[in-house]
Amino acid sequence: MIRAAVCLLSLVMIGGSVRNERSIIQALETRYRRASSFKATFYEQYSDGKSTMSAESGTVYFSKPGRMRWEYESPEQKLFIVDGTNVWFYVPADHTASRAKVAESSDWRTPLAFLAGKTDLSRLCRRLDVVDTAAAPSANPGDRATGPANTVLRCTPRENAADPAQRIREVLLESDPDGRLARVVIRQAGNLETEFRFGNWEENLPIPETKFHFVPPPGVAIVDESTLANSLR
Repeated sequence: MIRAAVCLLSLVMIGGSVRNERSIIQALETRYRRASSFKATFYEQYSDGKSTMSAESGTVYFSKPGRMRWEYESPEQKLFIVDGTNVWFYVPADHTASRAKVAESSDWRTPLAFLAGKTDLSRLCRRLDVVDTAAAPSANPGDRATGPANTVLRCTPRENAADPAQRIREVLLESDPDGRLARVVIRQAGNLETEFRFGNWEENLPIPETKFHFVPPPGVAIVDESTLANSLR
């Protein structure tokens, strides 16, 4: 659904002022380059800008190079895996799994592979600005940091979807004082908004390689997204 840039940030307070974007990015890159794997809990909330909202939660794993595993636990079990080559999405209740090449996937989670060492911040955002809500009292409440010592960056994506209906207007990135990702807000055309909150970050865990491999259970149908897209043209 999304081809966008998503990145992390860091907050450093000096004499009550926030360091500039370059310092924030440098601190962030230093922190996340030194670890080979990460684990965190996540909460996801989606809004269509009208009356439809949904929320899900679970655990996410990142491992270099370029692997991810999202385990949805509530309200329904789901699994999203990036194995470095393919993207898999599996819903046990549907008895179906979809597969796509990483380079062809437009899923919102794919850009987060940068946490697994697949890209750098300069390639993700055409522009990065610190959000100063104090200077704009009428700003969107969603722009404000969720923690008193957190900071928020506004990212203008460098790349975007070819389909105007799927394009991302902006991405908000919030980090805590230790440079850990606290929140990501992705805003698309049509007032679509997806927010992710992260917590309980752990680094350099011995995550088994099998965590990033998907073996379809017996009786599960595999849908190749590229084949399906070509058949619909």
